Amino acid sequence: MGFFRNLFGGGPQTAYAPGEGSVLIPRRSTGFQHFTQAILRPDGQRVLDLGPTSSSNIHFLTELGHKVYNEDVLMAANESRLIVSGEAEDGDTIDVARFLAEDLQYEPESFDAVLMWDLCDYLPEPLVKPVVERIHQITKPRGALLAFFHTRDAGPEAPYYRYHIKNEEALELQQGPHFKLQRVFQNRHVENLFRDYTSIKFFLGKENIREVLLVR
Repeated sequence: MGFFRNLFGGGPQTAYAPGEGSVLIPRRSTGFQHFTQAILRPDGQRVLDLGPTSSSNIHFLTELGHKVYNEDVLMAANESRLIVSGEAEDGDTIDVARFLAEDLQYEPESFDAVLMWDLCDYLPEPLVKPVVERIHQITKPRGALLAFFHTRDAGPEAPYYRYHIKNEEALELQQGPHFKLQRVFQNRHVENLFRDYTSIKFFLGKENIREVLLVR
């Protein structure tokens, strides 16, 4: 498989090309603060991080007594293995069935919490709904999910960032690969996308970002 799935303590790290930003931009996050509160107890929870592997994320979550799993879904979604050539007028598309057969392969209700970050804004369109549905399936009832969404003010050239946990209420952003912002969700679109969740809370974030805390 062309992706890395890591449990803390083993497995390769996700590789990125040279030239990524090395500057860490601090950002307070009310959504992450509420997410942290939701997973404080009990120990031994299973947390899935859907962004690039981050040693600070692993350290923070394991210090809380939890097990950390990582899968860089956006990197996997942009691999050439998933591209299906179409007719001239249709262009290339994504092999959704192959993605679901090879990626995010976990047993139902495997995780107590999921860090989705701003994955939905950058995923190829055919994968957005299937990925959200798969995440719902592998999350336990009452499990927490944190997701970020850009506002229209972000603009189409909004850079993609890796999220590193600094502490229980702050993150550090590091500019990553040049993934293109694919869409901007309105609140009602977010609510519809996650309609199978029992609760949803919106928080106004920094730098044209809305933070969303969901409970399965």
